[in-house]
Amino acid sequence: MLARNLNRGDAETQRYFFTQKGTKINRARGLSSQLYFSLCLCVLAVSLSCSSKPTDLRAIAPADSLVYLETNDLGAVLQPIIDSKAFNEAAKSKPDLSAVKGVQIAIAVTGFETREKEISQENSELNFKPHFVAIADTHAWEWQARSFAENQLGEFINKVYGGGVQLDVSSKSGGTSYVWTAEDGRKAYGVVSGSLIFFGNDESSIEKVQAVRRGEAQSFGKSGKDLPNATADTLIAGYVSQDGIAQISNFVGVSKAKESGEQAEVQGFVAQVLPQLLRGSIKDVTWVAKKTNEGIEDKLSVSLVPEVASVLNETMAANEEADSSSLEFAPVDADAVTQYSLKNPQIAWRSILLLSQKAVDPNSGKLLVEFSKSFFEPYGVENGEAFLGAVAPGIVTVKYGEDDVAVVTKVTNAKDRKASLDAESLKDENADIAISDAGFENIALNGDKDIVQKCLQAHQTGQNLRSDPQIGNRMQKPPSAITIGNDHDTAALLAGVLSEKISDDVAPSSRYIIETRFNKNGFERRLVSDFGLVSSIIALLSNEE
Repeated sequence: MLARNLNRGDAETQRYFFTQKGTKINRARGLSSQLYFSLCLCVLAVSLSCSSKPTDLRAIAPADSLVYLETNDLGAVLQPIIDSKAFNEAAKSKPDLSAVKGVQIAIAVTGFETREKEISQENSELNFKPHFVAIADTHAWEWQARSFAENQLGEFINKVYGGGVQLDVSSKSGGTSYVWTAEDGRKAYGVVSGSLIFFGNDESSIEKVQAVRRGEAQSFGKSGKDLPNATADTLIAGYVSQDGIAQISNFVGVSKAKESGEQAEVQGFVAQVLPQLLRGSIKDVTWVAKKTNEGIEDKLSVSLVPEVASVLNETMAANEEADSSSLEFAPVDADAVTQYSLKNPQIAWRSILLLSQKAVDPNSGKLLVEFSKSFFEPYGVENGEAFLGAVAPGIVTVKYGEDDVAVVTKVTNAKDRKASLDAESLKDENADIAISDAGFENIALNGDKDIVQKCLQAHQTGQNLRSDPQIGNRMQKPPSAITIGNDHDTAALLAGVLSEKISDDVAPSSRYIIETRFNKNGFERRLVSDFGLVSSIIALLSNEE
């Protein structure tokens, strides 16, 4: 066995998310998604002088993977990102992707580890760490793959771990084994076999891959998982199993509870109930990303349990005749605007509550109904069900920041709508406005007074989403819900990771559109954007906190 020490590098940089009470949530601390994508990026340094046929990565990954992602061409994934207008406005230069064209990458998550460390009485750190193995076929010579693992990959691990990392290299049946050990005991593992590199933060995950290669365990490709085959226009394909949903839901429950900023009793309720709802409703999720003329299209197909899927397919069905005139009041610069084109908003809301109650225990079900009222509070609505019963399909919500919101509706029963509002929160007359303009009779706006005024201004100036041809064409056959948003952060984050930012003061925005449609099996969510969902993985490498 060969052992050597790496020099101390820069201190480890973590990316944290802070809740209202200062709770620090560290997603995937140490080696997780960060190093997986670093592995992808560091392949830039490998001279691809050897070529081979594409590898069936699914034939190598374990069948019991909780999450599985793959791409047959890393260069094709990154190319539309660096070609986007927003990226080029944020980056000093466009990176050369020639070395990663044709490089195959897959990642299999074999388990999750969630730990909460109390920092003080009011603050705690939530650590959500996936146990994963990344599989990369560099299509290079084996000596080049070994050189990459020992040098470029090793230097990055040394930097992440704060320096002083020891590398142990040994020969094992089927390849060369690498173990990186930090001064505090944290470890990362790798194996090089031919042109293949296996890398992860859990040795057992790599061993599962090796067992598949030896024929001792079933592969993901033969597991019967419903993941579409990669095609010429597919950038990424992914799958989350029912067991994966169950484990992820536990973290989501705790995370959302802390983000609620409520009393301990409320946080405990959210942490307990939300995982029950997710586990009891979702069977699995598939993800396919493609390049289109509009940008990167991410299509998430969420399979629900039959009872839930059947009910929602009926109650959440889109009303193709829903009035889109309320988009006349949607500012083009809002962080997010959503239009709900449901056949009957009140029945849709009731169905969600009833299904949620069935998915949890009776006591939690009663509390859930009470807790659901808080969903409408930011809009100045006290009785949500009564409010939905007094307005027509085509409800539009407008959001700036976290809590600065407004809702635009076409009123069908003015008396009932008025009675449903929270008089205390709408004391300011500018927080509840009725429109009487020709062609816009019975339109009402309520919520944060400043956002209501922005909506009125959008209508008066004509600078609104309804006047946007791209949006207008989509509303000819509207989905159950459509969200049009402006992303002010991702371009700069990606520039800092894939290239170098022009300036910390430059933050170009880019538009994204999310459409949600329900079907007999569950629902489909289609996201069209400049950067795609893969940007959330890349952005983890940002040095910003």
